[in-house]
Amino acid sequence: MPLAAELFVKCLENEGVEYIFGIPGEENLHVMDALLNSPIKFITVRHEQGAAFMADVYGRLTGRAGVCLATLGPGATNLITGFADANMDRAPIVAIAGQGATTRLHKESHQVLDLVSLFKPISHYSAMVMESENIPEIIRKAFSIAQGDNPGGSFVCLPENIAADEVHENNSPLKVHHSKSPWPTTESIEDAVKLISEASHPIIMVGNGVIRDRASQALVNFAETLNITVAQTFMAKGAIPFSHPLSLGSVGLQAHDYVACGFDEADLVICIGFDMVEYHPHLWHPRCDKKIIHIHKTAAEIDTHYSISAGVVGDISCALQQISQRATPQVAHKSSILRQTIIGELDDYVQDEGFPIKPQRILYDTRKALGDKDILISDVGAHKMWIARLYRCEAPNTCIISNGFASMGIGVPGAIAAKLANPERKVLTITGDAGFMMNSQEIETALRNKIPIVIMIWNDGEYGLIKWHQQRRFGRTGFVEFTNPDFVKYAESFGAKGYRVERADDLLPTLEQAFKDDTVVVIDVPVDYSENMRLTEKLGQLISQS
Repeated sequence: MPLAAELFVKCLENEGVEYIFGIPGEENLHVMDALLNSPIKFITVRHEQGAAFMADVYGRLTGRAGVCLATLGPGATNLITGFADANMDRAPIVAIAGQGATTRLHKESHQVLDLVSLFKPISHYSAMVMESENIPEIIRKAFSIAQGDNPGGSFVCLPENIAADEVHENNSPLKVHHSKSPWPTTESIEDAVKLISEASHPIIMVGNGVIRDRASQALVNFAETLNITVAQTFMAKGAIPFSHPLSLGSVGLQAHDYVACGFDEADLVICIGFDMVEYHPHLWHPRCDKKIIHIHKTAAEIDTHYSISAGVVGDISCALQQISQRATPQVAHKSSILRQTIIGELDDYVQDEGFPIKPQRILYDTRKALGDKDILISDVGAHKMWIARLYRCEAPNTCIISNGFASMGIGVPGAIAAKLANPERKVLTITGDAGFMMNSQEIETALRNKIPIVIMIWNDGEYGLIKWHQQRRFGRTGFVEFTNPDFVKYAESFGAKGYRVERADDLLPTLEQAFKDDTVVVIDVPVDYSENMRLTEKLGQLISQS
């Protein structure tokens, strides 16, 4: 008779799982053995946090739950950061952990923690398999919830004695059923139509839900039909092409920046696929003086600064199509000054030869090196703010920025997952020197599995984003400096290639060569973060003139 671990793996196959990222352990031995006879490819990583980040980014890009696996105790707790990142950023993920035998869970026991309770606050579903016959139900439920209208994390732990149980041959995976989002109600559509038709200065704010719902083209059609400008959260970059004349670029900086000028003038904000964790409403709606329309697959979160005038809940593409067919278009919009300011911020630095290199020049050259469908994974740090603002994104899911949980260390493992999900595209991660060192061990994982990625390190020897905040708030800094290894030698020690950029004009050819190398490449780029404060000052001057 088959073992429960074999049934467990069959259920994962039934869900269409392509990869599992993780580390073997004593308490998941039976599952690992069952995977030897499975078409699922197991990617052995060097740290469980890397596994969770890989599952996180795989889920973001594919819409299918990324899967990570660990043993009990410290293996499971190492999954938490990446798992929490996926859950808060609405990326579908299923984490699996081994567990001690049920015969010892009632007492203090080696490496045993209450994993279900540990994961419950950071997941949509957390369960332990107590009977082998329940495996098909638990796995089906875990994936159904993780991939639902409000995607996120599911956690399942499998005790080692349950995994070794024999199960009846007739016990098989449950049929996979993907439910469709409901159509929005006629009443809610009419409420939105009335508000848009009566508005003098509407603005659209797009959130990551538009990308998750594959509604980017519907968004563009909606904006064009009604002639309304569009701002995007960090996580919605590419939902409307940056080159589109109605695109204002990204919002989300804590500073009251130039895109916020458009919000100041607006009397109606149309939030489409917006999740509150992306950009809290108190930052763009401090006086609570505007009308808000919420268009999403799920109902609006309750918040003082997000009191909605109309809520359209259901399939986003359907909602946008119905509203645009009935609402009165705007005669004109005021995007030209704001848009030209954004474009000018990059164009002013095209020929800048300063060294260390200014962020604007780095991002200009990066854009030239990547095609419109190639993928940039941003780690978290000061560089993230520059990427969010100035990287010109032309297509959805081509610039991945973690901005809900916003955890450092996602860059390298995220790039590995992105390349696995899209092997035909170039994949680059831009990471700070601090974020890089948090999961740089996964370079070995990429090399072992022949996954070619390019890693660009913005090197300043400091926690640059924290220094930026310290300077703005206190006018002085502290405790942010550190030293780095020789990143070129570090890369070469793994068997990867390493380059150090010595002058600004060398960056673009170095990037182009890195992609031709078709292996793991690390590029060390000294960055001039004095531009951080200059950007803040420039934005302040712009606001005072508006």
